Amino acid sequence: MRKLLFCVPMMILLLSACTGGAEGNEAEELALQIRGEYLAMSSCAGQAAITADYGQRVYQYELAVAVDGEETTLTLSAPDTVAGITARVTGQDGQLEYDGLSVETGPLDPEGLSPVSAVPALLEGARSGYIVSCALEEDGALLRMDCGDPEGTPGTGSEVSLWFDASTHALSRGEISVDGFRAILCEFTDFAMS
Repeated sequence: MRKLLFCVPMMILLLSACTGGAEGNEAEELALQIRGEYLAMSSCAGQAAITADYGQRVYQYELAVAVDGEETTLTLSAPDTVAGITARVTGQDGQLEYDGLSVETGPLDPEGLSPVSAVPALLEGARSGYIVSCALEEDGALLRMDCGDPEGTPGTGSEVSLWFDASTHALSRGEISVDGFRAILCEFTDFAMS
């Protein structure tokens, strides 16, 4: 009788571990599938709401995003005072342009992360960031992928968290943290890739 009572809790533990393992494997397989699609992607477009947190100042932008190969074009629509400003990012270089006027945005980290370079940084995380962890969230509707330095300490350096629609694989949200502090939040709508 004692053996039977001991076996029941052990069986429950094993079953719960298998369930978690199956969900983990499903999330990992989906993350690798999405990574492959983003690596093969030649272009994408959508709308984004970006919050840049400099600590003492917080800026919020709404913009249209268009990526074609190595060039990313961001066209601001809000706030009204900057509506129409276009940012072009090619590789590591980025600047804001409006009627021939160029405006530089300040860096959020030592590597030069700025609101202008946030979308390319998120896409680079999706394509090649070291996947620290991944999980299905919101009853399997979203895949969360966390990317960071495999040899780094969690909460130090730059870390990227991405959320993808589990069925369409569209990027729905991205965060970039610097030393454990969320510096960038991007929420995407109408995201489509080709």
